[in-house]
Amino acid sequence: FFRLLLAIPHFIWLALWTVAALVAAVANWFATLFSGRSPGGLHNFLARYVRYATHVNAFVLLAANPFPGFTGEPGSYPIDLEIDPPAEHQNRWVTGFRAVLALPPLWLAGLVGGGFSVNTSGSGGGGNGGGAAGTAAFLGWFASMVRGQMPPGLRNLGAYGIAYNAQAYGYLFLLTDRYPNSDPNSFTAIAERRAHPVRLTAGDDRQRSRLTVFFRLLLAFPHFVWLYIWGFAAQIAAFLNWLMILITGRAPESFHGFLTSYLRYTTRVYAYLILVANPYPPFGGAPGGYPVEVEVDPPTTQNRWRTFFRLLLALPAFLVVSTLFGVAIAVAVGGWFVALFTARMPPGLVRLGAYCLRYQAQVSAYGFYLLTDQYPYSGPAAEFNSGAVVPEPGPVPAPPAPLP
Repeated sequence: FFRLLLAIPHFIWLALWTVAALVAAVANWFATLFSGRSPGGLHNFLARYVRYATHVNAFVLLAANPFPGFTGEPGSYPIDLEIDPPAEHQNRWVTGFRAVLALPPLWLAGLVGGGFSVNTSGSGGGGNGGGAAGTAAFLGWFASMVRGQMPPGLRNLGAYGIAYNAQAYGYLFLLTDRYPNSDPNSFTAIAERRAHPVRLTAGDDRQRSRLTVFFRLLLAFPHFVWLYIWGFAAQIAAFLNWLMILITGRAPESFHGFLTSYLRYTTRVYAYLILVANPYPPFGGAPGGYPVEVEVDPPTTQNRWRTFFRLLLALPAFLVVSTLFGVAIAVAVGGWFVALFTARMPPGLVRLGAYCLRYQAQVSAYGFYLLTDQYPYSGPAAEFNSGAVVPEPGPVPAPPAPLP
């Protein structure tokens, strides 16, 4: 209840440390530009600063509970950073244009993680509570006040935003010249394996035709028209489905199948639009045959009380969807430029876009179409992206164990 009040000493200390960190970052830029390597002292100072800011953000955004220390000591907090020592060599061209190259990940960091110590209300204080992590904290505050526990999906969504934030600012401060990785599944500790009646699989080779990428909005226009027409019938079917579940406690097979097809088709169109998938989607919702696919379990018995108040119960999920919509737009814009130049989509953006699509599908299935009464899972889910997306270079992490 008093989280923001308790964090005031950290806001003050973080503001003071930020001033020193900005000076150190400029000095580190010149040193790295001329020598090709970040000096150890500056690297360690900035690493502690980024780690400390991460601890504070995790505390303020309710992703962790203990009161953090004031030193940024490694291993001192439940949400922590592992930062490699200074690299033997950093590319001078990449270093020289680092402030420009960091703009896209900083934009995305603002959407998924909210504010960071450098860009907050002009004073250099802690996170400003924006973005997906801020939304997760806002909703998690109410849930924690009632239950005494942070919902795991909201906690993991916040942890992902905080983690990507740290990578973006670590890149800006030249702690590494490796570009931030936006893949939610790369953070294995929070990519929890969860069973859900609505699942999404995304398998794609990431190759994109420059011509179809350039005209993607225009090519998708016929699908928008068909979605608009089909949407009228889907709204009527959803209302009738709601009535039938209230009466019988179960969705009729015909309504369930019709609405599942509409949900599957909608997801395919949006996957095509934001460049998560490349083939032109078919004008139907038959299962199979597309790289991004929604799987929905057959109808089961649903609780009538939850059905009656479904729209009200779904309001928190709608709020999370609204923040992830901005993330999906960023995926589309960033992917559009990259695909035009390289004819490929970055794997991190593909998986982040698939995560947004999966949560959108679960919210629609729960809140609008009543295909399930299991609440949407807002955190990264390790199982939803089991297709043939080419992984980032580097060692493959072991599968994460389920969170308790």
